Amino acid sequence: MFYLWRSTHDQIYRDWAWDAVISLEKHCRVEGGYSGIRDVYLIPVSHDDVQQSFFIAETLKYLLLIYSDVSFISLDIHVFNTEAHPFHIRTL
Repeated sequence: MFYLWRSTHDQIYRDWAWDAVISLEKHCRVEGGYSGIRDVYLIPVSHDDVQQSFFIAETLKYLLLIYSDVSFISLDIHVFNTEAHPFHIRTL
């Protein structure tokens, strides 16, 4: 969603990201952090009591980026890896 937002500036991508935030808070928030869900088709949810390391490194970082001002980091000179770590694009 982040790359789609940055390339189009279509508000729908920020809306979808906000829907994800609301769902994470509603279904995954537990005391001390966030938990995975055993079966996303069952309500009430059954948590697996594991907060994966990639949740913060990837999910929350991309959510931060989608709401950041475009001047925060330029996609003309940076690319993100799957964990949302920025890498400077070197030119020859």
